[in-house]
Amino acid sequence: MNLTLKDIAQALGISIATVSKALKNYSDVSPKTKARVLEYVTQVNFKPNFQASYLRTQKTKLVGVILPDINHDFFNKILKGIITAAETQDYNVLVLCSNESFEKEVEQIHDLLQRKVDGIFLSIAKNTYRYEHLEAIKAANVPLVLFDRIAKVVNSIRVAIDDQQAAFMATEHLIQQGCKNIAHFRGDLIPQMSIDRFLGYKRALEHYGLPFHKEWAFICAENSIENGKMNAEILLKSAPEIDGLFTITDLAAVGAISYFKEQGRRIPKDIAVIGFSNWAIAPLVTPTLSSVEQNGYLMGLKVVELFFKALEKSNENEEPPIYESAIIPSQLIIRDSSLRIKN
Repeated sequence: MNLTLKDIAQALGISIATVSKALKNYSDVSPKTKARVLEYVTQVNFKPNFQASYLRTQKTKLVGVILPDINHDFFNKILKGIITAAETQDYNVLVLCSNESFEKEVEQIHDLLQRKVDGIFLSIAKNTYRYEHLEAIKAANVPLVLFDRIAKVVNSIRVAIDDQQAAFMATEHLIQQGCKNIAHFRGDLIPQMSIDRFLGYKRALEHYGLPFHKEWAFICAENSIENGKMNAEILLKSAPEIDGLFTITDLAAVGAISYFKEQGRRIPKDIAVIGFSNWAIAPLVTPTLSSVEQNGYLMGLKVVELFFKALEKSNENEEPPIYESAIIPSQLIIRDSSLRIKN
């Protein structure tokens, strides 16, 4: 026999609404009551009837995640956090990849809305330049959570690091290691995180009284070792006095280090290098790569937490909430590639 919420409520001597809220981890149910409900449903092997639930609540228990790149350590950490948190509420996660295409992102959001997903979690493609498709999500009353790559002009739930401050810290570290001529491999012109990291780099130079040379800021159109090597070759030929490099990704940093070493430059004595995202490759290359840790798993957990919070307010028929933003802490991981001054 398939148990219902009514059966559970009768067995525990509580209301059906309390059982439902306990299973959804609502904040207005006491921890003691939640524990009683969860213990009982585990004992009786209760499985929610999703079809009946949808007819009653119009919720599909399905969320869609759109990543700009699937072959990416940082996004994989975020995805792990999202899936882990979603599973606690018996939510399924549909994962799509835009491959950095604006057109594909628009198409995928349309498909997710057709599937009646309960929420959409999106990291914007680097080529996204218009946002009508995001407004369509809000018009459909579907919670939208932007993470990592956000659009400041779009009102939505946002989860990201402080990219400008993280870039400031990375550049500051190079300065504190004695670097005077610091270059930057930035991302494309459109993504907000690329803009913010570039601004953080510039702000650090200004703060410490070092000159900014726009010709020392190169665009890395691709997140690849090859692109990093190509830019490093151009940089070294045009500015041989360079003694520090901050890159927008770890792969670009690895490529740059490879080229510098081929040219006989010692890392970090001649050129100190720091990357961004702390990929798995960072501690494996020689010299080991300093980087910025973005805490992707924590970001994924926070994405789902804020989604459920928005869903709860919607279920309670409250006034539309002010869209929340969460800043995930980042930190420098200092390794051999930038460490000139040792304690």
